Amino acid sequence: MMPFAVSLSPLLRSAPLYALTSAVLPTEQWRPAGGDRKAHIRDIMLLLIIAAGLGVGTVLVILFAPHIRKYAAGGVCMSSASLEGKTVLITGANTGIGKETALDLAVRGARVIMACRDVDKGEEAAASIRAAYSNAQVEVRELDLADTCSIRAFAQKFLREVNHLHILINNAGVMMCPYTKTIDGFEMHIGVNHLGHFLLTSLLIGLLKRCAPARIVVVSSLAHNFGWIRFHDLHSQGSYNSGLAYCQSKLANVLFARELARRLKDTNVTVNSVHPGTVNSDLTRHSTLMTIFFTVFSMFLKTPREGAQTSIYCAVAEELHSISGKHFSDCAPAFVAPQGRSEETARRLWDISCEHLGIEWN
Repeated sequence: MMPFAVSLSPLLRSAPLYALTSAVLPTEQWRPAGGDRKAHIRDIMLLLIIAAGLGVGTVLVILFAPHIRKYAAGGVCMSSASLEGKTVLITGANTGIGKETALDLAVRGARVIMACRDVDKGEEAAASIRAAYSNAQVEVRELDLADTCSIRAFAQKFLREVNHLHILINNAGVMMCPYTKTIDGFEMHIGVNHLGHFLLTSLLIGLLKRCAPARIVVVSSLAHNFGWIRFHDLHSQGSYNSGLAYCQSKLANVLFARELARRLKDTNVTVNSVHPGTVNSDLTRHSTLMTIFFTVFSMFLKTPREGAQTSIYCAVAEELHSISGKHFSDCAPAFVAPQGRSEETARRLWDISCEHLGIEWN
């Protein structure tokens, strides 16, 4: 092996390779004695293999980028259903998939009411929708799902001023935020993602029934698979993990949709939950790690428009007119985790939600 090592010397001392290896190994170490030469050569070859692998990987990603994007985009709502004369309410419609859902349904002719915590951002979103579609009937109303007083005030004004409601899309949500509480003392994830929408829906359900056929769409997530309803510590006062708190709230969304569907049987009001996909939006703003991850791997993520497709599908698809209590992803029926199919858990969560909110909803 010695002649072989010596014959590599000119190659190893060549400018490009020397520049690469000298950054790892000091110059004075380039005259190893005895058997150390084999180890140095192996290190160099390993570096070359890693560099080559990264290069090949990059080339493959570039070459297959169109196919990757097509796969990441997921299902598309193919329905051309018109919503002329229909009224739609969407929470969290000022950004992300909520805004894209509002745009699509407005183009279909619906009157779209955008319920937003930040009215200024909501008005900006509404203006951009009108710019994209001049005939859009969109309006913004203030709604803070972290405050039950705001929810009640919103519903009271809504019922006073709006005579019809055909589609309710519970879209707003928070994700992986630091431990904080709502105005009413609920942990933020379960408070906004579940309890806020639970209360809002209870206040508007009478109008939805009167306007039947009507639909309710609950935006959940694949994360429900990793969630458990911690009845002994629903608000994470004993211990807190932002990821688990988010998963619990998304499981609550699935359970709420299934239990509400059961209670609305024969009313011609349907309820379904959806997983929008992994969407590149500002929902990850509370997690630096998630933000970096989403930025680096944005090619593999859905755009907000792509993420909105399943919500749109469940809101308009003709074939779903009588389908209720199901879960959808990529505009198709999707798997529900065992804990999301438990009728006992769903009923218990319903009762506890009513207790927390101080309401009766039978």
